[in-house]
Amino acid sequence: MAKEIDLEKSSNEDVHRLAVSKLQHRLEEIYVGGGGKKIEKHHSRGKITARERIDYLLDTDKPRFEIGALAAYQMYEEYGGAPAAGVVVEMGYVSGRLVIVVANDATVKAGAWFPMTGKKNLRAQEIAMENRIPIIYLVDSAGVFLPMQDQIFPDKEHFGRIFRNNARMSAMGIYQIAAVMGSCVAGGAYLPIMSDESMIVDKTGSIFLAGPYLVKAAIGEDVDKETLGGATTQSEISGIIDHKMPDDKSCLDRIRELVDGLGPQSTNGFTREKPAMPATESKVLYEVLPGDRAKPYKMKDLIECLVDEDSISYYKDRYGKTIICANARIDGWSVGIVANNREVVKTREGEMQFGGVIYSDSADKAARFIMLCNQKKVPLVFLHDVTGFMVGKRSEHGGIIKDGAKMVNAVANSTVPKFSVVVGNSYGAGNYAMCGKAYDPRLIVAWPSARIAVMGGSQAAKVLTQIQVSSMKARGEEPDEKKEKELLEEMKNQYDQQTSPYYAAARLWVDAIIDPAETRKIISLGIEAADHAPVESFSTGVFQV
Repeated sequence: MAKEIDLEKSSNEDVHRLAVSKLQHRLEEIYVGGGGKKIEKHHSRGKITARERIDYLLDTDKPRFEIGALAAYQMYEEYGGAPAAGVVVEMGYVSGRLVIVVANDATVKAGAWFPMTGKKNLRAQEIAMENRIPIIYLVDSAGVFLPMQDQIFPDKEHFGRIFRNNARMSAMGIYQIAAVMGSCVAGGAYLPIMSDESMIVDKTGSIFLAGPYLVKAAIGEDVDKETLGGATTQSEISGIIDHKMPDDKSCLDRIRELVDGLGPQSTNGFTREKPAMPATESKVLYEVLPGDRAKPYKMKDLIECLVDEDSISYYKDRYGKTIICANARIDGWSVGIVANNREVVKTREGEMQFGGVIYSDSADKAARFIMLCNQKKVPLVFLHDVTGFMVGKRSEHGGIIKDGAKMVNAVANSTVPKFSVVVGNSYGAGNYAMCGKAYDPRLIVAWPSARIAVMGGSQAAKVLTQIQVSSMKARGEEPDEKKEKELLEEMKNQYDQQTSPYYAAARLWVDAIIDPAETRKIISLGIEAADHAPVESFSTGVFQV
């Protein structure tokens, strides 16, 4: 028997390590940006790439986390694709200060803005605003990608929102530095000027509302790029730039000096003790989670791999068993954990409850625990593996909607920092109750095993196929068994593709897909960032008890 268990663990580990290997391979392709030739051309102009700039800028002895590396993955292929949406965003340290860095990748369509580029930039600003941490822009962009201007220019969550956020952050006291290290044109020219401090690289940086060709077309004036908006013009004549720098590295050095000179940053004082390693080594993460996602497993075993040794205390452990609530420490930080239990459990009345499903008692327990964490000013960590709320006559009669609404209310009104890790399924209203993207987690990440959708592929395919068949019958058509099977398979394949974590990451429904072993580091980094922002008082408003 022991041998069989070991074989199952080994199989699970193989599945997840292979998934992590595929993730790393895809990321390595993305890191090349526009490709080797574009990078060589970039270097020949005396410039270093976006990723090289960030590597040079960030402290090498501190943790870092890239946000949205998979943004726009397999999107915009009719235009040749846009790796990482043409912009690199990282949270890391500069001169010992935690910051967000946003760097246009000019090897990807000259750093032009696709719709997902705008969404990713707004996400970076959102993180800076929520956590009150400085943001650094390394500008090198040709502006809006004109073939898609209608999807990036005019709406509330489009390009113009960037500059609104510049103004809001400055008013909030969030320090912003903009370094113009290449092109900065049209509306994009407002970004460095609306930042608190700006600089430009001589001979390669330029800023103007309209380039030489447009100026010629608009007013008939002949003017070269350098005279129109080069470093000398904008730092010595117009005076819109604060610092003129000779090259990329000296520009990045100046940024480090400016950040080093910032005054002390206030903190909330979230509780942190000396970090301890988990009682269970991270390798076990890959063994606990079944390769076959339909199989049950013990979420508590997985939690033991994430929390500091001897730090966990379970809340109402014998009640509402399909959700686990616990206080623990992660890398020394005090946290409250809300996790979906994937075991099939038995109630005191002897009834069986399905793992991964939220029942009324579980929702009630979780809502109260979330309120307690807010009362105690303890950050929350949500571990998703949920198929949704329990359905059926008995659940409806028992008020599952009321109890589910209570949990959603507590999550929505929660004011302590929230962090979400999508371990497995995150389906339907379960995604909302477990603090999906719509509920403002400070960071939300997915493991390669994650699936995000309104329901699972098989269930959705059956429902959609039944609808299609009913529609065909209403038109007087009688589908045969073969046709029904074809429809079912077609729907399932489509749905499976859309539930993939890569589909979610491409659209920034999650900030990143990560190696499960990185989970502790990312949560710790997120809490450190969140510790700089004030926590508002908590109130749930009105809900039915």
